[in-house]
Amino acid sequence: MTPPPIDKRRARRAFEAAAAGYDLAAVLQREIADRLLERLDYVRMEPQRVLDLGCGTGYALQPLNRRYRRAQVIALDFALPMLHRARRRGGWLRRPQCLCADVESLPLADGSVDLILSNATLQWCNDLDRTFQECLRVLRPEGLLMFTTFGPDTLKELRAAWSSVDGYTHVSPFPDMHDLGDALVRTHFADPVMDVERLTLTYARIADLMADLKGIGARNATDQRPRGLTGPRRLAALEAAYETHRQDGRLPASYEVVYGHAWVPRQKPVAGGVAIPLSAITRPGERRRGIWGGS
Repeated sequence: MTPPPIDKRRARRAFEAAAAGYDLAAVLQREIADRLLERLDYVRMEPQRVLDLGCGTGYALQPLNRRYRRAQVIALDFALPMLHRARRRGGWLRRPQCLCADVESLPLADGSVDLILSNATLQWCNDLDRTFQECLRVLRPEGLLMFTTFGPDTLKELRAAWSSVDGYTHVSPFPDMHDLGDALVRTHFADPVMDVERLTLTYARIADLMADLKGIGARNATDQRPRGLTGPRRLAALEAAYETHRQDGRLPASYEVVYGHAWVPRQKPVAGGVAIPLSAITRPGERRRGIWGGS
């Protein structure tokens, strides 16, 4: 079944409204960002330009500046109030260049970035192939894409509780790890690696979970969402349904965290073939000095 598309305008408004209090609520997002950044310890590269794709309030910007002191770090997000806060992260000397744009249509030149880091953003994309194609386009040959996103078991308790209340979509869809890997292959990234881990947050009340989701801007933004207000009867039914998941006095909220990385091939593919530098092309019978041993 094709998942319902994300209403980007509604999603943007939700993140704009959440910007002021985002850092207080985004405990899980910070933890995942730290784990993603730790994976850079195993990557040998000295990028000249780094793109934080879907940067939010810019939690990863200072660690990226410390790790890559000679690199220019670019912060990109589609919610302008988030970028206002991200801009303050670098201090006066290393303020990031900020771009307000959708990750599915990047306002960057071809081959202008060495490293793309993206934390908990891809689940808001309607077209993974287009998103990865854009990443491939702006990355230089042998550049690296590293990301996290959420898999389909994320918020499974909340999804199950709502399904017993009505037939609307109340929880945004999340891509499967294998679908992400397939999309990387289709868009001609090299050596994609995917893995997953499962984390659980617990709450005393479902109202606390809903407050956290609102606090990070993770509101229902699907086209199949209910358009009216949720009345007290439906909320009571939701609470009763969620109570069936209570364990040891707490309500669980499951998160399936997907990690992925992939490289850009040395010869970047183009439509209909592979891009080959003009310097590598010779006339019939001609020998290239330094490649075939010509003098």
